[in-house]
Amino acid sequence: MSTLNTRVLAGVTVPDTPLITKAIDYAQKHSNDVTYNHVMRSWLLGTFIADRIPHLQGRDKEAHSIAAMFHDLGWSTTPELISSDKRFEVDGANAAKNFILAEGARAEWDRHRVQLVWDAIALHATRSIAIHKEIEVQSCYFGISADFVGPEMAQGGVLTREVWNSIAAVYPRSGLKEGVKEILCGLCKTKPMTTYDNWVGDWGVRFIPGYNRDENSALNRVLSAEE
Repeated sequence: MSTLNTRVLAGVTVPDTPLITKAIDYAQKHSNDVTYNHVMRSWLLGTFIADRIPHLQGRDKEAHSIAAMFHDLGWSTTPELISSDKRFEVDGANAAKNFILAEGARAEWDRHRVQLVWDAIALHATRSIAIHKEIEVQSCYFGISADFVGPEMAQGGVLTREVWNSIAAVYPRSGLKEGVKEILCGLCKTKPMTTYDNWVGDWGVRFIPGYNRDENSALNRVLSAEE
């Protein structure tokens, strides 16, 4: 890719393209405040981290940016973005793909670039796979993870408390834990079949009476199968 224009946001130098600007507006339109602040922090944290880890510096920065900002579109309450039968990560990945194609970016966004964004979003909550995927997927995951684990435990050992605080000053962390709990427990209630084989189900097991992951597990289905 050609060199992208940049701008400084919350103290972090980020790529600046028309599509990224549209993505920021779209993410804000289709997210509540907790989710929007989280995805923006995830983008900025991931950018700061990836820019300082040698093997991630050659990534497609526009694809990384779009994926980070859209990784939780599956938490939206916008009906056309949400399915009744897919994991929230898949809903978000599909919504991102549709956004890219709808914005007339086909000439710049070939099938591979679109797939990078799709994979980064679909796999962002599956660490054991994401860290072995393309560098755009890794970069997206590292930023999202950093927003939850803090600077001292973030990937690469390059994120400082000062940078963390400067980002949080612009995109506040208030309400994150309770907001995430409400959203994920809501998924366990409204479409539980999408939560049994992933980390969302952990919230159902902990907080929702009657939620039963074990009887709906892949292991139980195998053991119950006819010989």
